[in-house]
Amino acid sequence: MKNYELRITNYVLLALVLIALTGLFHQAAFAQEATPTDDEVNAIAKQLYCPVCENTPLDVCPTEACRQWRELIRDQLAEGKTEQEIKDYFVANYGARVLSEPPRTGFNWLVYIVPPVLILVGAYILFNSFRAWIKPKSAEAGSGQKKEAGASSSDDEYIKRLEEELKNRK
Repeated sequence: MKNYELRITNYVLLALVLIALTGLFHQAAFAQEATPTDDEVNAIAKQLYCPVCENTPLDVCPTEACRQWRELIRDQLAEGKTEQEIKDYFVANYGARVLSEPPRTGFNWLVYIVPPVLILVGAYILFNSFRAWIKPKSAEAGSGQKKEAGASSSDDEYIKRLEEELKNRK
């Protein structure tokens, strides 16, 4: 029986040693941080314009600098920064001209107010012009208005004769 107990003790000790060794070499397996996809990067990049190329959105600009800026956006997203924080970073480094939509502060409000006002004023002018164009002009001869001070009697005779000829034609 002693032999049997010795074997069990050896197996238990071996199991404990294996468990201890496994514990020493075991490291917690954490999920890798997800790298932002190209769609996530481009969603922010299309709201920014290339500081080097004029009028080129950052998401389609083919220059090496823009590729680096897209990678910078990817890195900042991986760090957990928000879209607004990334935009603020680019504005701080390159100015407000990199934004595809001007900030709604100060003088920039005119960009949002003036075009609709001009469209409304233009529509009003166009409406009144069409209405005046379509409206028939009233006949001055038979309207019963007073004669103008400079109207001569020859004009009256001419008008009377014209009206008579028109009546006779019918």
